[in-house]
Amino acid sequence: MVSLNFLQRPLFLIIFSAFFILSACNATEKNIESKKLTIKEKQNLGVFLDDLEAFTIVYSRIKKLYVEDIDNKKLFTNAIKGMVSGLDPHSSYLEPKDQKTLLENALGKFGGLGIVVSKKDDVIQIISPIDDTPAYRAGIQAGDKIIKINNKPVNDMSLEDAVTLMRGKPGSDIKITILRKNIKPFVVKITREIIIVTSVKGYLLKDGIGYIRISSFQKPTTNLLQETLKRLTDENKSELKSLILDLRNNPGGILDGAIDISNMFLDDSGIIVHTKSRFKESNIKFNADPGDVLNGAPMVVLINEGSASASEIVSGALQDHKRAIIMGSTSFGKGSVQTILGLEGGYGLKITTAKYYTPNGRSIQAKGIEPDIKLKNIDLKNEKKR
Repeated sequence: MVSLNFLQRPLFLIIFSAFFILSACNATEKNIESKKLTIKEKQNLGVFLDDLEAFTIVYSRIKKLYVEDIDNKKLFTNAIKGMVSGLDPHSSYLEPKDQKTLLENALGKFGGLGIVVSKKDDVIQIISPIDDTPAYRAGIQAGDKIIKINNKPVNDMSLEDAVTLMRGKPGSDIKITILRKNIKPFVVKITREIIIVTSVKGYLLKDGIGYIRISSFQKPTTNLLQETLKRLTDENKSELKSLILDLRNNPGGILDGAIDISNMFLDDSGIIVHTKSRFKESNIKFNADPGDVLNGAPMVVLINEGSASASEIVSGALQDHKRAIIMGSTSFGKGSVQTILGLEGGYGLKITTAKYYTPNGRSIQAKGIEPDIKLKNIDLKNEKKR
């Protein structure tokens, strides 16, 4: 490896290196007492110093050769962003505006197009459009991939940068280029709106059958579901005979909502979901309390490839407890836990700390929930005669 001349290294990088060297050398109390490193610790320290030197080399070249003068804060912010986003698609370094966006999403009111997205390879993948939003009305579908935003390729964008670019003043237009399976890339023009999400809708069907659609899990969702169930029961003038719970294109949301809603339909004290991480003390089991609001009435849960996270927790819990029949297609497979840590200056770190498992121990991450009855999406455009 090429070595930097000692005098070429900026003073703050020397201090930066010294800090980590001291941290590595004093890793355990035993080492502090003996002031000796094991062979493995010496090897790890050597690898660390090589990696740190590579960082200082790149930093030095950018400062000297880049076409514009870049201040240190921007360089280190970009370095941290890259370090975190390289872990997985769901971990990120949050600037103050990003934390505000997360809060707006949780409250169910924000500006934009009305889509939930994730970064996959070099494209932005749409997990699902949100009901009754500009993206939904424009025909955006779960599984679509965004390859350009206003003619800007997304391959070099972070997920946060892409989301920021898609958000804007209500009433303003944006063009996104969509890649859809078996179709040539096409451009969709969408007008931004203030997105106010009504996460629960319900209707009474024939013969006392209730239909409830949950489009996302937010703070008001549990109360809205309870109110909707009461309204349908009143309309039916008796308890519902059965319930269809529609979680298709539901991208998830707040964990507490998924647990509370699962708990509403379970009449035993078993596990709803549990997490596993590197540390045993972080492994958590979320248990159900007896008390089924439907008193055992049959349930069907609808899912598809746009059902993710919290909606997978609910469908997985009801499936493992044999409380409901799951119908549709395999869900998205977003079964990881993100923890948000506050940092100085209003910054934050959203980092994956655990993975979700269903009551029977099935991992949701990258696998999804397999339905009991598989159904394909039905397209009647070419079936007019039938």
